[in-house]
Amino acid sequence: MSVYSQTLTELATGLEAGEFTSLELTAALLERIAAHNETLNAFITITADEALAAAARADEARAAGTGGTLNGLPIVHKDIFCTRGVKTSCGSKMLDNFISPYDATVVEKLAAAGAVVLGKTNMDEFAMGSSNETSFYGPVRNPWNLECSPGGSSGGSSASVAARLIPAATGTDTGGSIRQPAALTGTVGLKPTYGRVSRYGMIAFASSLDQAGVITRSAEDAARLLGVMAGFDERDSTSIEQAVPDYLAGIGESIRGLRVGIVRQHFDAGLDEQCGARVKDAIAVLESLGATTVEVDLPNLDLSVPTYYVVAPAECSSNLSRFDGVRFGHRAENAEDLEDLYCRSRGEGFGDEVKRRIMTGTYVLSAGYYDAYYLKAQQVRQLIADDFKQAFADVDLIAGPTTPSPAFKLGDKVDDPIQMYLNDIYTIGANLAGLPAISVPCGLVDDMPVGLHLVSRHFGEETLLRCAHQYQLQTDWHKACPEAFK
Repeated sequence: MSVYSQTLTELATGLEAGEFTSLELTAALLERIAAHNETLNAFITITADEALAAAARADEARAAGTGGTLNGLPIVHKDIFCTRGVKTSCGSKMLDNFISPYDATVVEKLAAAGAVVLGKTNMDEFAMGSSNETSFYGPVRNPWNLECSPGGSSGGSSASVAARLIPAATGTDTGGSIRQPAALTGTVGLKPTYGRVSRYGMIAFASSLDQAGVITRSAEDAARLLGVMAGFDERDSTSIEQAVPDYLAGIGESIRGLRVGIVRQHFDAGLDEQCGARVKDAIAVLESLGATTVEVDLPNLDLSVPTYYVVAPAECSSNLSRFDGVRFGHRAENAEDLEDLYCRSRGEGFGDEVKRRIMTGTYVLSAGYYDAYYLKAQQVRQLIADDFKQAFADVDLIAGPTTPSPAFKLGDKVDDPIQMYLNDIYTIGANLAGLPAISVPCGLVDDMPVGLHLVSRHFGEETLLRCAHQYQLQTDWHKACPEAFK
């Protein structure tokens, strides 16, 4: 079996058994990335020299009997995580010249565990998008069909994992930006509980919604990475001080007796019929494993998209005010005065979607509109969180589709922001409520992947991962590879 077709867990076994070295593994994957990245446009930066040096150190550590839990294993980071000495662009012209002077906590923790980073992946600009078409560096292409979107904003991470360029990647999820691209590329996407993984060094979009997570090829791999990434960080005021369990310890346990909620609103007219059928087939597998299903109601779910598109732009308009052309990032030339410098630097540095959200956010926060829009959105957000809380009084998980349809063609929705925003209709609720959620591959529709979406109560990642893993023991959808990348 070629190294590129193996999961992170299988590669760990191979390294431990001496079947190959980390240096050999890294070199093989760098060669594969070089061969396919021009087609996919999944990477913004490839850190070949740094990766080979890290792999050599990992091999030395293994020979000495030392090294962390991820020693020698290859990963990539979404280009939203600050990485010391490496360009961190957020997919934007604004940060095209920014070399980070420090590491994000996620980068720091994974490096300390021995992971070898091969590069930074392409993404929607400042994580604003659902198709990876807003990137300054051009769109990422879906390995299953190069004319289709891989989803966004973590599209580069999902495409690189789906195409077997890398076994695992980090991502961020503000309204579905890990889970939606995972569903559209046939990969596993895990968004942890808000505050479970540090946001320090992760360039902010919407601070009350952003959460770091992973895209992998199996739930077992996601559990392995989350165990390293999770934990309290005093540098992040939103980080929660709570012990991190061993996510791998109970992953093999039965799900018999698990109560799975089926949301009536998830299977309405907006869901592609075949996509819905694949999801129902997946739920039937969970039932065959001993889980019981219960219909639950989330009456305010249809308000999640408009609520999100008030709260998130409001927060982004505040967060992105720091990009002014003065301290770092793009600076307009020959400015007449400070105001001209601000205006032209931002006008030249930000793309259309980012400008659209900044203007929306500034509007809803402005005098005379704050109560009507932002305050009202926060009140509805609480109603949505209360709906989930009530549902979880009766069930352990909520299951449904991750996306309304399989991947759409690049360009199909780029001129219709509302249709683009509706791609996240099933995922946004978990972000508004701060809940953990995962998407796992559950079938194909017209030869394109679709995902099963599972949501749990706060800090319920163990249950999510156990359920996803047991499902994957019974199915092979997560092993399916795009024909052109076999």
